[in-house]
Amino acid sequence: MADELTERYRDLLQGSYDCVDRIVLNAYNTLCYSAGGFRQWWRRLMEGSDEHLDNAHLMRMAGRFSRRVRGFAKAHNIPVIDCRRGERKHDVAEEFLATHTVKRGLFLVLVARAIAPVWDVRRSRGSLFLTKKTAFVNHYSFHIWDPEWGHITIKMAGHPPFGAQVMLNGHEYVACRATKAGLNFSKEGNCFTQITDAARLASTADTLADKRTIERLNQVCERWIYSTCLCFALGIEEQERTGFHYAYSIYQVEYSRNLLFARGSQMEQVFQRMVDRTRSRLDVRQVRTLFGMTRRPKWHWKRRPRLEVVLETPVYDLTVFKLHFGKLTLKAYTKGEHVLRFEVVLHNAKELGCGRVLARFPQIVARLSCILERFLTTLDCVDVAFISDDTLDQLPRPSTVGKVRVGGIDLNNPRMRATLSAALALAVTPMAFGVAQFRAKVQSMTGQAEADYTQRHAAYDLKKLRGKQLITKLGRSRRYEVSASSMRAVSALYVLRDQVIRPVLAGVRIPRQHPQPVRAPALDQHYERLRLDLQPLFQELGIAA
Repeated sequence: MADELTERYRDLLQGSYDCVDRIVLNAYNTLCYSAGGFRQWWRRLMEGSDEHLDNAHLMRMAGRFSRRVRGFAKAHNIPVIDCRRGERKHDVAEEFLATHTVKRGLFLVLVARAIAPVWDVRRSRGSLFLTKKTAFVNHYSFHIWDPEWGHITIKMAGHPPFGAQVMLNGHEYVACRATKAGLNFSKEGNCFTQITDAARLASTADTLADKRTIERLNQVCERWIYSTCLCFALGIEEQERTGFHYAYSIYQVEYSRNLLFARGSQMEQVFQRMVDRTRSRLDVRQVRTLFGMTRRPKWHWKRRPRLEVVLETPVYDLTVFKLHFGKLTLKAYTKGEHVLRFEVVLHNAKELGCGRVLARFPQIVARLSCILERFLTTLDCVDVAFISDDTLDQLPRPSTVGKVRVGGIDLNNPRMRATLSAALALAVTPMAFGVAQFRAKVQSMTGQAEADYTQRHAAYDLKKLRGKQLITKLGRSRRYEVSASSMRAVSALYVLRDQVIRPVLAGVRIPRQHPQPVRAPALDQHYERLRLDLQPLFQELGIAA
């Protein structure tokens, strides 16, 4: 593990593992997504003629798809459920799995309406015009049990060109591989809660990040998408005659690092303190907590766990720490009895700018791993601050950036304090930050109008931070990032000013009029003790008189 947070709490851990969680692939036929290509495919289907290419025949194909699905499901006792708008279809499938025993193959079909690209056909003066549009059409979610990947879902539109999405879960794949390898573990929902051999399970999970996963993903898609899904729209002979073949691209990926604590109570203490100390420094607007019914045990009983799949319920308190950056989301939350999970969610692979074809899967996972490690290092640096002896003396002095002389950083200036707070809040940004993002963050944290803090102000403040090596410029780009040592220094300055000096001086200056509560929080007790200890010092120095 390359991040500093995992290294800091290593003595409290039983083990840790990285795993690719949810994988969503787009399946598409490249020929059918252009007007000329779709017309050519239709001619192959209709044996050289496009006389019947019109909206009525396209609707008939969608109707035939629906009738075949429902007829096959009725003949094989497979439930077909029409879902309401907004209903979480994956939860419906999980509830079905919790109460039924399924075998290899299709076990459930869910139907719901969603947007999909379709073709609109018009004829004018003997000419044929094809226009691509988006419309709400029926989508069929085929829930399949695969021996290697467990529960997979293929969601396919009932209208040509039959676009589809393949949804897989990396934890299910690792669980199947670990069971075949003879590893003993307990699995709660989408998480391994107890592991007898954490190193072997971690090595099994790492196989999802290598190049061989490309072929594994391609194989599982090819194994089911034609014989179980597309066959209701096009028979096997029609598929071969038209040459209908899917290509796959990456749409969404989730990657997580899971820390298995020996004691659940220790994990709860560590995480709650981390959230309390970092939420204000990283400018987190909301932390969501779902309160459970059971306390986490202080001791972990050493028993051999067994394989079990349990429907996830809020048995324990669930606190979710979440940050959004465009199509990327960084999350930290507790999972089960004693698992702390840090996760990066890629909502659209286009955000990374490194390609979306299936062959790019290892590069995307590597990028997500780097983003997650920086997120954990940022949390540790902001949580555990450090400042050297001469930093306070050097900050107000002027510095140079290249050949340009810039002013120093005066902590008594409210604008500079807002600048440091904004830089610290943007330190966790996965793709670094620019001047526009920095300016917007300062304005949101201070409530200033656009005219009061302009682009030039933001650029000059960033140059001041560069002069003190608190931020670094990424090559020749116009983007900046905060190093680990700088994050610790800025966090220490923030804590000293706003959470030590200000409350202590306020407590010394204002006499206490209310009695102290019988059971005060630990932080209030520390402040009270510090206030009492500093009163004689201030009187001796002559600043409390």
